[in-house]
Parts: sequence; C-alpha cells; structure tokens
Amino acid sequence: MEPKNMLDKATPPPLPKTMNPSSYNIEENYGIIDWFKKGMRNYVNFSGRARRKEYWYFLLMQIILIIIAMVLDTIIFDSEIGLFYLVVALGLFLPGVAVTIRRLHDTSHSGWWFLISLVPLIGIVLIVFLVRETKFETNQWGPPAK
Repeated sequence: MEPKNMLDKATPPPLPKTMNPSSYNIEENYGIIDWFKKGMRNYVNFSGRARRKEYWYFLLMQIILIIIAMVLDTIIFDSEIGLFYLVVALGLFLPGVAVTIRRLHDTSHSGWWFLISLVPLIGIVLIVFLVRETKFETNQWGPPAK
C-alpha cells in the first residue's frame, strides 16, 4: 500500500472543469505589456482581427510612451517636441494604424473607415466603432478574435 500512496501524492490534481486544455486560451493571462507586444509583432498586419483589449491597451501604452518621450525631451533638450518624441511617434505610427484597422475588422467594418477620423466632428463615429463589442460571427477578415 505504501507505493500507491506515494504515487497519489506525486500525481497532479485534475484540472477544473472550466479550465480544460482544449478551451484554455493563453491570451486570458495577458497583461498590458503582452497586448502591446502583440500589437508591435503585427505592426504591418492589416488583415485579421484585433480584440478590444489589444486595441485599447496598445493605445494606452502608446500614450504613455509619448508622454515619457515628451518629458525626456523637455528635460534634455528643453523642448516638448524633440528627438525622443519623433522617434516614438514615427515608430508607433504604423503599428497604431494596423491595430486600428484590425479592430475595425473585428467589428465587421472595413479598414477604410479609419479615414473618417480625418473629418472634423464626424470622426467621432470611428470611436463608436472602436468601442463596440466583438462581432462573434466569422466575417471576411477571419474568425472572431475572442
């Protein structure tokens, strides 16, 4: 009987029913930095879909990095818009456009709707599209991101 007890102590407990390996999604454990890195890895991917979390966390990190760059420019160069700001803004421009277009795809809108942001006051429509919940059906840009 002694070997059986040792075996029971060495075997891991079973997974809870809500967490079986087939339905477990690694993105559930993502933090803000992970979502930002995912957006940066897909910096030229204008097809596919992006979840709300991916878009809004990417935007938040983009704003934080721009503020840090502006503070550094103010301290070092005595200017709010300087070298650090330009590097960060140019480096995040294309990934920001790509994640916005993928987010529009996730709400079943074409990426061309991004251009409506150039029209004063009417560009608010873009914010409404970006805030919407994911469309859970497969569309022309692929299966749901969630």
